[in-house]
Amino acid sequence: MPKIRVLVVDDAVVMRKMITEVLARDSQIEVIGSAPNGKIALQKIPQVNPDLITMDVEMPEMDGIETLREIRKIYPKLPVIMFSTLTAKGASTTLDALTIGATDYVTKPANVGSVTDGINRLEAELIPKIKAHCKHLRVAEPPGEHTAFISRLKPIAFPPRVRSKSIDIVCVGTSTGGPNALAEVFKSFPADFPVPIVVVQHMPPMFTALLAERLAANTAIRFHEGQHGQLVVPGHGYIAPGGKHMEVKREGLRTVLQLHDGPPENSCRPAVDVLFRSVAATYGGNVLAVVLTGMGQDGLRGCQHLREAHAQVMAQDEKSSVVWGMPGCVVTAGLADQVVPLDRVGGEIVRKVKESRRACAA
Repeated sequence: MPKIRVLVVDDAVVMRKMITEVLARDSQIEVIGSAPNGKIALQKIPQVNPDLITMDVEMPEMDGIETLREIRKIYPKLPVIMFSTLTAKGASTTLDALTIGATDYVTKPANVGSVTDGINRLEAELIPKIKAHCKHLRVAEPPGEHTAFISRLKPIAFPPRVRSKSIDIVCVGTSTGGPNALAEVFKSFPADFPVPIVVVQHMPPMFTALLAERLAANTAIRFHEGQHGQLVVPGHGYIAPGGKHMEVKREGLRTVLQLHDGPPENSCRPAVDVLFRSVAATYGGNVLAVVLTGMGQDGLRGCQHLREAHAQVMAQDEKSSVVWGMPGCVVTAGLADQVVPLDRVGGEIVRKVKESRRACAA
């Protein structure tokens, strides 16, 4: 099996060296070149023929956004992972990059002077993303823990569906490719959408606040970054803040958000499983869960809880997913009622919610 050929683009010598050292740790990946700015990177691409590019957002002469635009004109399918700083500006430019065609992103270590810590964090985050986006080149890995979990799920006799239940909340989980997927799903939702929406998108702090602002500006749903104690009401969407788990909880006749610093699950905080479990406990079967594109297995166990509570589960299909990890696990485990291409997910959510509520009101 050939190695995954990576071109590293960053104006900082320290970062180029750090990324190269990280990728050298994996026998399936090879750094075949580097460039200090976008102009040189564009010249090198046809020379070295990379399978994937890692690229800094902020660079002299030609920055990452401008370079990405040019790459997409010539190489529409070439995976590009953007590197950005964990700042408001970094979050904004990263979302811009994802909107115009970046495949994924990684935040730079806060202190590149701490070389060992920086390398360890990059290894844990960057290498799995490279392999996920070049899966046709990577050596198949041995079955993971989630595979054993799926095999245990298959014999389970789930309760029969109770189709007359009204859907009272929509919960969504997503990761890689999520920002664009969420924008696509909610772009045509009506302003009078009759139930609340709660979302976990794997992103760090600042990124989630900006994502909520962008969704609120471009959809009829009033999106917010979730706050502790915030009332959950119809027609509003709540994005779990980066670095915090988000749950829903009943307080009398009201439902509110609870944020906390519980341990990461599936190496994630916020985690889809945490949110979905709380939704199942609070709403029972009156739920529509949606699992969109994303790497890993977060949401799998949460969907099991929802299925056992008679809730409905929808998963994005493989063809339209950037990475069919999260929805793929749910589908493979037999937990999805429906597997839907991205361009139909929004319409299906609206239809299911309105039909369920109309049927229960009749």
